[in-house]
Amino acid sequence: MEVKTFIENYREAFGPAAELPIVFGYSDTPMAEPQKVNGCFFKCFADVRSGLIRTLDAETIGCGGGKLYTGFSGMPERVPTFVSLKERYKQTPEMVVAYIEQLGMPLARKPYLNFCRIDHTDSFNHQEGILFFASPDILSGLTTWAYFDNNNEMAVSSIFGSGCSAVVSQAVTENLRRGRRTFIGGFDPSVRPYLRANELTFTIPIHRFREMYNTMRSSSLYDTHAWKKIRERINNNPTNER
Repeated sequence: MEVKTFIENYREAFGPAAELPIVFGYSDTPMAEPQKVNGCFFKCFADVRSGLIRTLDAETIGCGGGKLYTGFSGMPERVPTFVSLKERYKQTPEMVVAYIEQLGMPLARKPYLNFCRIDHTDSFNHQEGILFFASPDILSGLTTWAYFDNNNEMAVSSIFGSGCSAVVSQAVTENLRRGRRTFIGGFDPSVRPYLRANELTFTIPIHRFREMYNTMRSSSLYDTHAWKKIRERINNNPTNER
């Protein structure tokens, strides 16, 4: 898989107005100097989307859930009660515990987690996933592409959880099981302030991306009347206001 080739294909499919995705993965050495992020680490994605590289570790992630869902810690004792009784995202603390156990996020085996825009890396090696910030029109294209070679009803999954679990945890665990699911996220009200009003996240785990990389040009994203109309709207009206 060639990064340059994918960028060219993505630009051709979605047009120049479509924002390039982010790649993320773990490493033994940081790609950038880790900087403290208090609260939700999605705050740092504004920098990454602008072209900067951000590296996180156990010391710089200020959110207990963020450490958990990136594999830098086990479940903090206060998380079940906080998620249930404070945030009210689950009916009981026991449901929070069951959700986390079912997710099965392993502890990270490397100390650094790097995020960079795809045009700032030269390889897909050692990545966990590809993250898109997607408007409804772009999400339409990504979802259609994901279903192109996969009839499973879970080929595109939407599993409620924190923003970081919908991106990092789902990619890591799907890669470990060598699964073929992709994930829509960004529904968590706590992460919404760090996303634009008209966008969600779409994550392709790297194991699944290896297949999708080769199917992209055969899909409806090229040379079809329906997608051409959507592509034109994305590029004539990037904010999808109408």
